[in-house]
Amino acid sequence: MKKAVSIFILIITLTSCNSEKKENPIEGTWRLISAETTEKDSTFSTFNPKTKMIKIINDTHFAFFNHDLNNGKDSTNAVFFGGGGKYTLKDSTYTENLEFFNNRQWENNKFEFTVKIKNDTLIQKGIEKIEKLGVDRVIIEKYVREK
Repeated sequence: MKKAVSIFILIITLTSCNSEKKENPIEGTWRLISAETTEKDSTFSTFNPKTKMIKIINDTHFAFFNHDLNNGKDSTNAVFFGGGGKYTLKDSTYTENLEFFNNRQWENNKFEFTVKIKNDTLIQKGIEKIEKLGVDRVIIEKYVREK
């Protein structure tokens, strides 16, 4: 009987410690599959099929990395950049607080986006605006979840 009570108490203790974490559908690793920019009256693709970009989002931070697919061997077309910081997500409003970026003039800026997730696709639309750099544009980026 003592053994049964001990096992019962152990089971209750273990199940009560199992806190359920609310799943956040934006968390994961995402690969950029299209990108479009609108500046003034012009809309154009900024997606470069000769590079690969991923965005990694956890429960508090995001990071993105982009590099050319030739491992930097062609110095005239070698590309690498990356950045990241904290983010907030409230309903469909995703706000990035860019704390790190290889172009340091972009750091410490906030960018607000509307996000939609449909199946394994994340669509992010918002305004990139940095007055001191003359940046003021709407971007739409489409990502697919990496497995």
